[in-house]
Amino acid sequence: MARKIVIIGSGPAGLTAAIYAARAGLSPLVLEGPSPGGQLLTTTTIENFPGFENGVGGFELMDTIRRQAVKFGAECRVAAVTAVDFQSRPFRLTVDETELIEADSVIIATGATARYLGLPSEIAMRGHGVSACAVCDGFFFMGKEVAVVGGGDTALEEACHLTRFATKVYLVHRRDQLRASKAMQKRAHANEKIQFVWNSVVLEVISDNGTDVAGLLLKNVVDGTHSVLPVQGMFLGIGHVPATGVFKDAIELDEEGYIKLKHHTGTSVQGVFACGDVADSRYRQATTAAGSGAAAAMDCERWLADRGE
Repeated sequence: MARKIVIIGSGPAGLTAAIYAARAGLSPLVLEGPSPGGQLLTTTTIENFPGFENGVGGFELMDTIRRQAVKFGAECRVAAVTAVDFQSRPFRLTVDETELIEADSVIIATGATARYLGLPSEIAMRGHGVSACAVCDGFFFMGKEVAVVGGGDTALEEACHLTRFATKVYLVHRRDQLRASKAMQKRAHANEKIQFVWNSVVLEVISDNGTDVAGLLLKNVVDGTHSVLPVQGMFLGIGHVPATGVFKDAIELDEEGYIKLKHHTGTSVQGVFACGDVADSRYRQATTAAGSGAAAAMDCERWLADRGE
């Protein structure tokens, strides 16, 4: 028997959608993926999620939201969707390459992941001075010097935002000119707190104690020389990758791979909705993801009700 609603993804968007769908009596099934809780599980402290005046840990926040969804009747399973068939209803989802689940409607909330450099030292210091979200973590670098890696609009937006907190922001770029729009370049060049480090790549994130960033080992790609940039934080501004690989032939995506939305949270397939970072290349915040999850559940509920289901 087909499930009324299957939600793919277990970040703020997916679990908020589950709360709304469960309270509507639709008993949603949440397929949590291989990493339940999404990207917030790697965040040590979140201070901009409403309701937590002293901040909250990423694991604690997602565990609380998950338990709230389960309390109202959502079923959560640690399982990955490996194939989908949206050509007819009920929709067919292949889970963990073997199990088949049918659904009258689907909400996609698989999120997006930040692009990282892939350095072992960078991975070790994520959440301890290495971040891909200036809006999320900039406040923690009040009065410090930080670096942003990248040369596009994302990097320059991150750098400009960080100047509200940091005393100096180094923009590390592997070329000698930026890829960002002229408007963003003008804004960044006009900011006295931003200093450009051209023709350079990061080789290593340096830490003296394993818990704090002490600097970056850089390589000049023109002359091959190495240098140390003494900063207390590194932000990645090299883009995000939406988790839409399994949907690429099933629904319409934009040129960057994000799901194209129609009529608020709908997709190119009637009965399939999307929310959170998988359809949002602009904000990428836990609060905006949660809000879009609520909207997707409400749209999905109304869509089913309009069909007497």
